[in-house]
Amino acid sequence: MKVASVEEMRELDKKAFEKFGIKEEILMENAAGAVYFAILGEIGVKGKNFVIFSGPGNNGGDGLALARKLYSSKGDVKVYLLSEPEKFKGASRTNYEILLKIGIKIEDIKEDALEEIKKDVEKADLVIDAIFGTGLKKEVEGRYADIINLVNSHARKVLSIDIPSGINGDTGKIMGVCIKADYTVSFGLPKIGNILYPGFEKCGKLHISHISFPRHHYERDKIKVEINEPLKLPERDKQGHKGTFGDVLFIAGARGYYGAPYFSSLSFLKAGGGYSRLATPKSVTPFIGTKGSEVVFLPLEETDEGSIALENKGKILEVAEKVDMVVLGCGISLNKESRELTLELTESIEKPLLIDGDGITAISEKIDTVRERKSPTILTPHPGEMARITGKSIKEILDDKIGILKKTCKDLNAIIVLKGAHSLIGYPDERIFVNMSGNSGMATAGSGDVLTGVIAAMFGLGFRIEDAVRMGVFVHGLAGDIASKEKGEDGITAQDILNCLPFAIKLLREEFDKIKKEYEIPVV
Repeated sequence: MKVASVEEMRELDKKAFEKFGIKEEILMENAAGAVYFAILGEIGVKGKNFVIFSGPGNNGGDGLALARKLYSSKGDVKVYLLSEPEKFKGASRTNYEILLKIGIKIEDIKEDALEEIKKDVEKADLVIDAIFGTGLKKEVEGRYADIINLVNSHARKVLSIDIPSGINGDTGKIMGVCIKADYTVSFGLPKIGNILYPGFEKCGKLHISHISFPRHHYERDKIKVEINEPLKLPERDKQGHKGTFGDVLFIAGARGYYGAPYFSSLSFLKAGGGYSRLATPKSVTPFIGTKGSEVVFLPLEETDEGSIALENKGKILEVAEKVDMVVLGCGISLNKESRELTLELTESIEKPLLIDGDGITAISEKIDTVRERKSPTILTPHPGEMARITGKSIKEILDDKIGILKKTCKDLNAIIVLKGAHSLIGYPDERIFVNMSGNSGMATAGSGDVLTGVIAAMFGLGFRIEDAVRMGVFVHGLAGDIASKEKGEDGITAQDILNCLPFAIKLLREEFDKIKKEYEIPVV
């Protein structure tokens, strides 16, 4: 499913009218109908008590149209206006005038009426938030903030129309204060603010209605952001050998960094990969060998600090020529000599190359090294590492994750996984996939190292490198979700995620449709 920016959604609405003759009145009626059916499915309508807060613009108009539908089906409805009636235009004005004729209770919000409003909110089965919609650009203040705080404090259940009021539609950022909804129905397509945190969390259960847009209208290639839906795994070759399912070299580890090389190289095997080679300092090898004896080791000479020495370059490149893919950087430390080795290997390796962790810190000092590569390059930074790559602050990254990711992928001609809640997978052609699997328990040491091995495994199983990256992110998150169901999100370790990888792959092979549906946004 595509995900729209606020401006892209405005353009879709405009073209729906200009190209297909779908008028504003039709779109508003369809939007209200979608919310009505969502409510019908979630709590029912007949005999229920509803309070609707209707703000300026079409979002408020959607609330007015909904009031009519709820009232028609024997719901008890009261509407509070946060806008002067004369400000309603077009379809919103039409619906306002219909409500007056029908006799639905409509009241303006007065400063001395908060206690009465509070009583109405407390007795309502459902409060409808139709205050702002997706176009909010400034901080929420005054009576708007008062009403939002009142609803959050006293409502039993809340449904937001399009997006919880107070959430920025393009970033998911909270604009001072926002509604915390139990349900949200978004129109046309989900907006970026519906999908990125913290906006996603404030939506509650998210529904989507295409409000009668033609399919080709909302699925067009011009919209570059979409949900990372899983792909079917390639069939395993019944006569295959270990090389059939991928031969990958991991260059990782240093004295004191034993987890990173272990988790990256072994997760490759746990996710279905065939032949895992680990180039790591020779003093590190015995520690990992006792836990990961299935890995083939390439013991390397060390610096005085116990990291991989530059003199190993020729030996590493000789092995790199034999494999399908190279993973570089997990726990190699920030030693100066090892950083130089990372830069030289990045320049010289002619296979698909995934760079993670300390490797990202090294290449960020000379980012042209990535830009000049001819073979595919994958970077898997967290926001701090993304800041180093781009020269921007972490705050700038978090405030405009999608915009910065698009630009950076195109500039570096690299695939980049920006890790975090709902990780983003970006491509040089500016496509962005938003991953929906995973949970907060995965914010743990070593989790990112597991991810590198899973991405490599997806490539080994037969996906194109572009698809291997986004499938690796999805499978990694799915394994984390399996672990959280068994143990809860508190206390999940990278080992737990690693151990759940075979079960994640098994589920995708045996129950693909069920897993796919589990991570879809329901359409009403």
